[in-house]
Amino acid sequence: MGDIPHIILKDGSSMPRIINGMWQMAGGHGKVNYKNSLSDMLDYANSGLSCFDMADHYGSAEDIYGELKTQMKNDGNDRKVTGFTKWFPRPGNMSLENVRTFIHSSLIRTKSEFIDLLQFHWWDYDDDRYLNAAQSLKQLQMEGLINSIGVTNFDTIRLKQIVESGVDVVTSQVSYSVIDRRARGKMTDYCKDNDIYMIGYGVVLGGLLSEKFLGVPEPSTIALNTWSLSKYKDYINRWGDWNLFQDLLEVLQRIGLKHSVSLTLIAMKYVLQQDMIGAIIVGCRFGIHQHIDENKRLFTFNLDDEDIEKIDNIVFKGDCMLGWSEPGDEFR
Repeated sequence: MGDIPHIILKDGSSMPRIINGMWQMAGGHGKVNYKNSLSDMLDYANSGLSCFDMADHYGSAEDIYGELKTQMKNDGNDRKVTGFTKWFPRPGNMSLENVRTFIHSSLIRTKSEFIDLLQFHWWDYDDDRYLNAAQSLKQLQMEGLINSIGVTNFDTIRLKQIVESGVDVVTSQVSYSVIDRRARGKMTDYCKDNDIYMIGYGVVLGGLLSEKFLGVPEPSTIALNTWSLSKYKDYINRWGDWNLFQDLLEVLQRIGLKHSVSLTLIAMKYVLQQDMIGAIIVGCRFGIHQHIDENKRLFTFNLDDEDIEKIDNIVFKGDCMLGWSEPGDEFR
């Protein structure tokens, strides 16, 4: 199935169009087996799925990524792996030295000389020290500790403020799925005007967009036994209801049969074909399940206009803004 396609960001760095998500190591998705997870990550890397998205608070994610790099180096494996991490600071003093301390911690944990892509999150817009934090990140980038700077779960207004403060933001990570279209308006327009690619997460609604949930009764709260399932079931409730979701799964399945792929891949491809989506994040339960061959099939087909129209016809029967206004509103 060949290599994974990449895009070039405006700072010249390269980003694969599918990224392995590591939120599942934050807790709430079952016990993490460190040894088995590392083995799976090595399989992913060797297959060409070699970019990992993590965060400072995703449990042992940064540490195990560092171990992956060490093992590959010790084995003489010259395949390149890429680590995108996130910084979720608590509000406080965003001086250069304080920010340096946080970034230095990620460098140690990931066993890296620099962070490939540092994605910045901020909880409270009433506290405008996110602008101070962004300037500190810019300085650390100039020092060579950060290669590229992105943001995660920012709205368009604050992204614009950061860019206009002189920070070269190259990516904006946002929730994006067939039912979550919050990033399609102002965020997409601004990113297009400023050559910023969006990275979509939540594209398969934590696994709910799959054949497993087609033709089954609405799951109970107890059955939604991971953070992802619980979170994205709420998204479905905000968008429509379980009956409408079943109609959507049926449409996705029919399109999947047309292209000889799963309905999950159809949902992933739909997001990947959206304007200014540079990459999608697909969550991985390393040590439990592997989806290497499945994920690589994402690049063996394209959705045509008829496919997209069929999806849109059913999706727009619900609220594609989920009751919110912009990406990241659910965090505030």
